[in-house]
This record gives sequence, C-alpha cells and structure tokens, in this order.
Amino acid sequence: MHKRRSWLALLLLPSLLGGTVQAAGAATGAGPDLPHEWPSGLPSGSELEAAGAVIGNIKVVAGDIFDPSIPGESGWLYRTANRLHINTRDKVISNQLLFRSGEPYLHRVVQETERILRANDYLNDAVIRPVAWDGRKVDLEVRTRDTWTLNPGINFNRQGGENSGSIQLEEKNLLGNGQKLSFGWSNDVDREAINFEFFDPHFHSTWTRLGIVYSDADDGDTKALRLDRPFYALDTRRAGGIYLYDSIRNDPRYAYGEEVGEFRNDEQFVEVYGGRSAGWRDGWVRRWTAGATYHRRRYAATPDEPLGGPLPEDVTLAYPWIGFDLVEDVYEVRTNLDQIERTEDVLLGLRAGGRVGYAAESLGSDRGALMLSAHAQNGWDFGRERSLFVTTAASGRVEDDGVRNAVLSAAARFYARTSENTKFFAAVNGAVTEKLDADQQLLLGGEEGLRGYPLRYQAGTSRALLTLEERYYTDWYPFRLFHVAGAAFFDMGRTWGTDVTGATSDGLLKNFGIGLRLGSSRSAFGNVIHIDLAFPLDGGDDIDSVQFVIETKVRF
Repeated sequence: MHKRRSWLALLLLPSLLGGTVQAAGAATGAGPDLPHEWPSGLPSGSELEAAGAVIGNIKVVAGDIFDPSIPGESGWLYRTANRLHINTRDKVISNQLLFRSGEPYLHRVVQETERILRANDYLNDAVIRPVAWDGRKVDLEVRTRDTWTLNPGINFNRQGGENSGSIQLEEKNLLGNGQKLSFGWSNDVDREAINFEFFDPHFHSTWTRLGIVYSDADDGDTKALRLDRPFYALDTRRAGGIYLYDSIRNDPRYAYGEEVGEFRNDEQFVEVYGGRSAGWRDGWVRRWTAGATYHRRRYAATPDEPLGGPLPEDVTLAYPWIGFDLVEDVYEVRTNLDQIERTEDVLLGLRAGGRVGYAAESLGSDRGALMLSAHAQNGWDFGRERSLFVTTAASGRVEDDGVRNAVLSAAARFYARTSENTKFFAAVNGAVTEKLDADQQLLLGGEEGLRGYPLRYQAGTSRALLTLEERYYTDWYPFRLFHVAGAAFFDMGRTWGTDVTGATSDGLLKNFGIGLRLGSSRSAFGNVIHIDLAFPLDGGDDIDSVQFVIETKVRF
C-alpha cells in the first residue's frame, strides 16, 4: 500500500505563521501540549471510585490548535490560524463520552474515553480530570486540543526510487463535525486516479459509521460503502453493519523492482455481520460475531501487456461465518514510543480472535472451502522503559486438495531507553505462505521496510526482515509545529522460494542509513515524516548506491 499523506498542511503552516524557532524543553519531558498531571488536593481516580463518587457537571473545553497563553504561540499569525480553523464542536466531543451526569464514577471508563477521543485524527490530545469534589459528586472537565485538518494542496512521496503525489482538497473535521471529506487527483507507481471520499464516524450523532469511497482511475474504477456500528468501547454490547466493495483495475506483477506484467481484476465483495458481547468483566472482554460474506474475483489479460505469470483462476466464495474476539483491558499511556512527544495509548494486554466459515456450492460458491483466519497480539514491560510487543496473524482456506492461499505472519517490536535522549529499537517480522492464489505476491523492498532497495525488489513464498535503530530525540521544536528527531538504522532481509512470476531470491540483502524524523504535533495528516538516506550493501548493478526516501508513516 502506498503512503500518500498531506505535505502542504504541514509545510505551509510554518511559512504562514512565521515567528522564531522555539525549543520544546527536554526532549523526553516536553510531552503533550495538555497537562496530564492529576489536580493536587483532589482524590485520585481510584479513590473517587472507591468513595462511590457520582458524576456531577461535565464541562467540555475544546482547545484551539495553538495556545496564545504560551509565549511561543502568541504571535498574530498563530492567532490567525486559530481563527481560520473551525474547532471541533462541543457536541461532537460530548457524544463520544462513555459517561453521563448522575452516573457512578468509574475510573477505567474515564480512561477509555480519553483513548477514544485521542484516536481521532482531528484531536492532538484529550485529558479528563476532576475539577471539584464535595464528598459525593465530582465535577469533570474534558479538555481537548485540535489539529490542523484542512489540506488544500500538493502531496509528494518518494520511496524505493519511485515518486508518487496528489493534488487534493481534504478536510478531516468538516465544519467541526468530525467528518472527513476529500476529493482530488493522485498518481503513483500503479495508477492515476480521481478520488472522492466521505467518512462520518458518528452518523446522525450516533456511534454508527458511514463511509463512501469512489475512485475513477486510468485502469478502472472503485466504489465502496460502509455502514456499521462497531464495538466502539469495551462495554459495548451490540455491533453490526454492512460493507460493499466493487472494483475494476489492472494489478501489476513485480520482480527485481520492475513491473513484469499485469492482469485485469474485476472484484466484488459484500459482507454483513452482527455481534454480541457481555461487556467488560473483571478486566476481560469477550465478543461473538456472526455474518455472511460474498467475494467474487474475475480475471482477464490486459490487452497488449504481458501477464508475467499464469492468469489467476476465477474465484467465487459465498459463506456464513462465526467469529470470536478476546481483549484484556491493560492499557498504558506512553510518549516517545511510536510517536514523537505525543500521548500514546498502548495495549499491553492480550488481544486475540478468529473466524471460521464454510463456502458451499449450494450458497453460490464455485467450490467447497473452509475459511479460516486468526490473530493475536500481546505486550510486556521488562524493567525500566523496556517493552516488547508481538503480533501474529493467519488466514487461508481448506479445499478438497488441501490448504490454499494460506499466509502465516508474525512480528515483534522491542524498545529500550539507552539514555535521556536516545532509544534503541529492534523489529523482526516474517511470513510464510502455502499455495498462494496467482493474484497474490509476497514482496520485499523499499515499501516493505528494506529502505536501501527499490520498491517490490524481491518476491517469493516466504520472507523475513530485521530492523535495528538507534533513535535520538532533540530539543528542537521549530515554529512549535514539529518535534525533531533522528535515527541511524540497519535493515536486513530476504525472501525464499519461487513466486508466481518465476523470480527467485537474490539472497540476504542489507542496508544501513541515517534519517530525519519530524513529528507533526499540529496536523491531522500523517504522524511522522521520514526523510532517509539508505545505502545498500548487496544486490546487483541495477541497485543505486544510495536511496533517498521521503514518506509519512504512523510510526517513528
């Protein structure tokens, strides 16, 4: 998946706002813009709950992008930016609160509400604290800070030696209502397209999500509709919805970083589901879901283009399924883990689940198949500021002749503080497959994290990648817009097996490099800008001696 994120909203604001460069203070202590300290003189959250506190008045304070009370943000251009931006409406924030006046104070519910609010792109941070306590009622203040959500401009991305970009008008908080509206033009390594997207996570002020996507590309078009009510909180008892997807496009095949063929893919997908849960019970949540899925794919050769391998087999799968999910309520608030000086909500508990269904010819399938998928993740702390997170996932189907289109993947991420301003990061991930459908490729290159090599350079039936980084967090906070950090990194990976194009692995590939990281503290468009110079240590003469990479990622 190519990462196309806003650049103008990030780069235009410094030139508009002017002013002098401001320092953020200590890199590991500057923290979020909103104060997270518990008010002195008031009982703690657990003490309020133990005392049987009842929630009294609830005050919502939706903050501007910039705080004029801070000397570095008091200039007239900062105040102008605040006036140009429409703040999130109090009602939008109030509708996401999991508690109401007159209800018992439950500290875990207050903490979960903070996590829900912080998960919105249009909010930089959210804090809920008591402001008054009379021994029976506790008054709460919900304080948030907005981000810049209008992107009227040009986006650019360079990765693996390839450029991509877009010209678009995108608003992630339409009129302060928390809705996303976007339309524009994009051009990447695969296609050129005119795109439209609308998403309302709280349709008619409810927890129902409405999403509409339309894309008219030079190789086809894509239409998608989502209308559902998810398990939006740990205590949510019911969920359900429908998802529709219809797409016609040309899918490329890659070998050694070059496109070697393509085929026409006509795909339709429909899924409806419903779910029930008993809610939060002693720190655990169990959810059952059931639904029905229809997935049809038709393939054809693209005129005047090579296939680069066999034409994929047409597939029609129609099946009911049942699923189960388990969540352990163990969350921690962190900074400088995957972001730069932003509040991060980290799940340290177990989260696992799976689905099983059966596609039968009597239901419209073109074959009988047992449909399987599963996932799991967990996290652990080891002493002072050392953490490990592990995720696994598996999917596939079992037909009369055995397992097909099966993928088993796993990943681990390790973080360790090495000094006041530095942190060591290591990640390893891998995947193995069995009888992949011919429309699928398991690739490894610049897009997958091997930064010194072209996009989609290696292909195979299994892969592994190791990343080592030493991260440095500076005190620099230019224009109070970006927290600046850097990294020295080493990547090593390879694939095994022969993929559908006939390409085989070049063996172990390694690269090293240095990079600049800009953590966008004021924008809703992408979290961390990566600017990297990566130097490959292996590969043939077709590999450039240096790769210049610019991309926006959700992680450091």
